[in-house]
Amino acid sequence: MEQEQTNNISTVYDPQAVEAKWYKFWEDNRLFHAKVEQDKKPFSIVIPPPNVTGQLHMGHALDNTLQDILIRFKRMQGYDTLWMPGTDHAGIATQIKVEEVLAQEGKTRYDLGRETFIDRVWDWKAQYGNRIINQLKRLGASCDWERERFTMDEGCSQAVREVFVSLYEQGLIYQGNRITNWCPRCNTALSDIEVEHEEKPGNLFHVRYPVEGMADEYVTVATTRPETILGDSGVAVHPEDARYKHLIGKFLILPLIGRRLPVVADEYVDPSFGTGAVKVTPAHDPNDFDMGQRHQLAEIVIMNPDGTMAADTGKYAGLDRYECRKILVNDLKDQGYLVKIDEHTHSVGHCQRCNTTVEPLVSKQWFVKMEPLAKPAIEAVTSGEIQFVPERFTKIYTNWLDNIRDWCISRQIWWGHRIPAWYCQCGEVTVSREAVIACPKCGGHVEQDPDVLDTWFSSGLWPFSTMGWPQETEELKQFYPTSVLVTGYDIIFFWVARMIMMGLKFQGEIPFRHVFIHGLVRDSQGRKMSKSLGNGIDPLEVIEKYGADTLRFMLVTGNTPGNDMRFYWERVESSRNFANKIWNASRFVLMNLEGFDPAFTPDEKAFTLADRWILSRYNQTIAEVTRNLERFELGEAARMVYEFIWDEFCDWYIELAKGRLYNKTDAESRKVAQFVLRHVLGNTLKLLHPFMPFITEAIWQSLPHEGISIMTAGWPAEDNKLANPDDEQLMAVIMEVIKAVRNMRAEVNVPPGKKSEVILKIAANDLKVQLEANAGYIKTLAAAEPITILAGAADTPENAMTAVASGVEIYLPLKGLIDVEKESARLNKEMDNLDKELARIAGKLNNPGFTAKAPADVIEKEKAKQTEYLEKQATIKERLVYLAGL
Repeated sequence: MEQEQTNNISTVYDPQAVEAKWYKFWEDNRLFHAKVEQDKKPFSIVIPPPNVTGQLHMGHALDNTLQDILIRFKRMQGYDTLWMPGTDHAGIATQIKVEEVLAQEGKTRYDLGRETFIDRVWDWKAQYGNRIINQLKRLGASCDWERERFTMDEGCSQAVREVFVSLYEQGLIYQGNRITNWCPRCNTALSDIEVEHEEKPGNLFHVRYPVEGMADEYVTVATTRPETILGDSGVAVHPEDARYKHLIGKFLILPLIGRRLPVVADEYVDPSFGTGAVKVTPAHDPNDFDMGQRHQLAEIVIMNPDGTMAADTGKYAGLDRYECRKILVNDLKDQGYLVKIDEHTHSVGHCQRCNTTVEPLVSKQWFVKMEPLAKPAIEAVTSGEIQFVPERFTKIYTNWLDNIRDWCISRQIWWGHRIPAWYCQCGEVTVSREAVIACPKCGGHVEQDPDVLDTWFSSGLWPFSTMGWPQETEELKQFYPTSVLVTGYDIIFFWVARMIMMGLKFQGEIPFRHVFIHGLVRDSQGRKMSKSLGNGIDPLEVIEKYGADTLRFMLVTGNTPGNDMRFYWERVESSRNFANKIWNASRFVLMNLEGFDPAFTPDEKAFTLADRWILSRYNQTIAEVTRNLERFELGEAARMVYEFIWDEFCDWYIELAKGRLYNKTDAESRKVAQFVLRHVLGNTLKLLHPFMPFITEAIWQSLPHEGISIMTAGWPAEDNKLANPDDEQLMAVIMEVIKAVRNMRAEVNVPPGKKSEVILKIAANDLKVQLEANAGYIKTLAAAEPITILAGAADTPENAMTAVASGVEIYLPLKGLIDVEKESARLNKEMDNLDKELARIAGKLNNPGFTAKAPADVIEKEKAKQTEYLEKQATIKERLVYLAGL
């Protein structure tokens, strides 16, 4: 059914129609596009590129809402703004997706071969890769979509090759056999931060190793992974541990295998953990690898890349690692080496992508030396050149960089940036920016390294690769360094630190000036949203039902930098109610702009107290909202806009202005009221626009305005001429008086249309004069007539309800206002009902059968009701006594 239109704004707010219409309008008019205007001050943000495999979740919705608020705010302030969008190729995650599709066809990537498989991935990307971009548009994201980038597009790929080769030439990238985290499911190495650790219940196996040449003497070691015993090449003890000093330099015999193991002294060993003697398996534990390096212990690889035991592990060869564990433990027990098994909770690493338990494994990989890159990255933050918001994340960042390991950047998958290194049978390794056809040393045939780079290697270049580097582009000159990075605290190490290191290394400048950290969106119970818990909430479902503006405003209100927030449907509905409130108030204003002259500017003397009050409050709101947005206190800024619109403009000023709007005999006063309504509403919509862009555009377009869009209309400027604290204070007194009178009338059930006498008693004569001059507001909004204003030591009225508000004594004479007999009867009936309820509750609470069987929360609810009803009884008794005296 077609909706009735009033001044181009429908009677009912329909977010779906509004949002589709105005997003298309913005795109059609290229309002998101940055034009590189060098005479303007730049403000730029690069989007944390979502995976092409991804779809919008609440974390994305929050992250991108915060970015959009900042971009729209700065765009309205007149900055040359760029919000650079793009997506990440997400090497492992995307490859898994395509392999799952192939599995349904009964095939593997090896059946297709590398080139055909890569073609299939590109096809998949073409089909599904824009899904999350379209979802971001539904959210209202005002990215410069004309500049959208992809981490594997031609420009980004060129940047990746340039960085890899440059770092290699400087000796900062090297290839070597080192311990890495290995995922048996993905069949690839992982960096430390791609491993998620969980506390898991397990066992601590105590195994005794015989001492060579010393009959019946053993050293007991404890391990959580007994299958790695097969790869032991030593046993370590603390050099000061008196229990083992006599064994340092001697050999133990490896159970089941018979290998000789040297006993070495190393300060890494904690004498208080387990038995104080540690088995050293350099090829399968990072700490053991370091000890093995210090003591020249052999690196014995006993596991295949798929998590099965290697061919040289004898009877265990080919077994899955966990099956091997069971059989090996039984063998240790049967041969008398197993001392005991304790229950033990320990941290277990899992692949971030597939959740498989990772296996530390020595393999030949490519690494970046991190220490030379980390030092300037630490200095950039500790010096204040880059500022974390909130500041507490600075310590987390610097602590991680202080203890950083070299970064394993090679991945044994096919989808990604292939490592630009070529091998010849003569042993020559050639690293090159361009493809190598023949060996530069012998002219022989070369093969390119089959591995690809870690996805985070390319995304670490994002702030400058997206702007055209290694070419010196106009975008790079104008928008780098970017202004702020908005991201969650969970990728400070993955992404933030690496962008800082790469930016400093290849641009000689920081990549951004602020890092604005937000928390996670949790469910209403405080749990992390996850598929396993089934507690995830789809942002698109919220948008479909309530609109993007509602979701955005819900996400930002109550949000403080760095802290997690909880998702409550009640808060979504509250934001929806706010949108409806704005819409309905705007309809009222539009319906009352008949005859409005946009060129009309009233003389300041024509403003009423209410006009001066709302203009002063509006001016103060501009100052506070602007200040909080500049400080990244976006939630606080949103709260201030909300309170001004709902509590002051809608609930008070519109009501105060109605009499003048409806008064056809005083045209001048009506024109002034129209001016103030239009001025305050139009400009307050601008303050709200970054938070709720769709509804503000729709309303602003229906108001008399200049310009193509609210987003280019200019941010409201604070005007000290409007500041009027004295009028604000007076209006606050009047409003408090009105609320007090309303409350008293409600308490004794005075019908809304019935006028009531009100007496005000004031100590100060100057306030008496002011209230007398503005008593009309109290008459209109409190149904108060007549109003008597007394000053000084005047007698206190008798038989009246009383209240005090802002130093004003307020009296509501009751004689003739209410039917005492009728009101007393009503109160006595309510008292009877309370007596019955209290008797029922007392019967329950005094019944041992109930108190013994009922849940504790049920009993507490009954006690709470009892307290509430007793308080109501006391109030009614007081009221009955009062009425009896009238």
